[in-house]
Formats: sequence, structure tokens, C-alpha cells
Amino acid sequence: MMPTPSSDVKPAPGAGVVDAHFHAFPLTSTGVPGARYVPAYAAPLEAWVAATAPHGVTQGVLVQPSFLGTDNTHLLRLLAEQAGRLRGVVVVAPDIAMAELERMQTLGVRGVRLNLVGGDHRLGAEWHPLFERLQALDWHVQVHTDHGRLAEVLARIPQALTVVADHFGKPAAASEFEALAPAQRDRLHVKLSAPYRLEAGCEATALLSRWLDLIGPGRLMWGSDWPCTAHEQARDASTSPAWLEDAAGTSGTLEALRAGNACRLYRF
Repeated sequence: MMPTPSSDVKPAPGAGVVDAHFHAFPLTSTGVPGARYVPAYAAPLEAWVAATAPHGVTQGVLVQPSFLGTDNTHLLRLLAEQAGRLRGVVVVAPDIAMAELERMQTLGVRGVRLNLVGGDHRLGAEWHPLFERLQALDWHVQVHTDHGRLAEVLARIPQALTVVADHFGKPAAASEFEALAPAQRDRLHVKLSAPYRLEAGCEATALLSRWLDLIGPGRLMWGSDWPCTAHEQARDASTSPAWLEDAAGTSGTLEALRAGNACRLYRF
């Protein structure tokens, strides 16, 4: 099992590095209907620890993978076992009860992920009750979109909600985010994760620079995307945030990207 801090010694906020986006899941032979990819392996939590601890990672945000759909059982069990060390982002049906969301919150869940890739990006009226519940809980909406569709999705999520964009926001072109309205930029956080999921011509360091110019250093956070589903060949490189050191510019910005921003957003 993953080593657990003793009851009287817990990682302080900002201690070490926070991996703001990773997955852990059991071996499964089938995914939810329409799953784009179902790994033929398990991704145990202790393997994530072994891969990321050498790079200073002490805490993490466990994100529900798309192929498991709304069955968050495994994620919630890991949060319960690793109280204080992990936070979670779940996938839920739009009609989920408030009581169930509140139960998840006690375990460390802080947001809901919308896996929109290859599907409907319209977010119709059926989602509105869930958005109201998320606002009451002070949770965020994490969006995983098709390339070039972040602005479209932002326009359909109530302005009062914080939005977290997966994987640099997945632009279709490196300059596209400059067209975002200031009101949309002001509630947006971006995960600096999975550069191998970007379109050709969109490079991680250049996108980081653009996001620093557009929203500043306080709402960007590094994530490993471990175990890099469908891109497993990138796994070794993905576990290290070292590439941020030159791109961040200052030690304060580097600390914010590696730990501080994620600690605040996920309330470690």
C-alpha cells in the first residue's frame, strides 16, 4: 500500500509538489458504452507514488478516468484510505443528489469532470441543477473538451462557477485563447498536463507562456496525467515537472505552478 503519513505528522500545504491530475484504476475488461480507450492494465496508487515521489510529489489530485464513467467507487475508496494526502475530481450524472455530493466532499472531492471529448458539448438545461449544487458546495467544473472548443463550453457554464481546463485547454491553434473574454479568463484555471494530447503546432512551453500572459501565475498547475492512457510511451517523461523550471521565470511562479495553486484550489 501507499505509505500514509502518521496521524500527528501530515504534509503541510505547499510542501513538496502537488500532482494536480493523475488517475488510478483497477483492471477492467470493459468500459462504459462509447469509451474511446480501455487500458488492458491496472494503475494502482502505489505505482503512481513510485513514479512521482522521486520528483518531489507529496500530494495528488485523483481524477476519474473517462472509461469508468460515473462509477467513482474506486476513486472514493482511495480517497478514504489516503485522507489528507489526496483530493478527487469525480464524474457524475447531472441528476445526482446533493446528499451524495456532500458525502463525496467529506472524502476530499472538490470538483466534477465533464468528459466531452467526442461527444455533446452543448451542456443543455439538464445540467443546470447540478451546476447550482456545485456552486453551493464551492466545487469547480473540470472540462475535457475536443480541441478548439474550450471557449464554446465556457459560454455554457454559469459565470459564478470556477472552471478548470484539462491539458492546457486543448487549443486547436496556439493563439486561440487570446480571444477569450476577460470574464471567462477570470474564472479559469488551467492544468499544465499531457502535452502529448495537444494538436501539432501547440507546444507546452509556448502555451504556458501564453497562459501566464492571459491569466497570470495564480491559476495554473502542473499535472502528470499518469499513467498517460493511450499515450503510455510518454509515461516516464510525464512524471517530472522539471520542464517548468525554465518556463516559469521566477522561483515564486515555479512554486505556484508546482504546489501553491493546487493547494489553494483543492483545499489541501
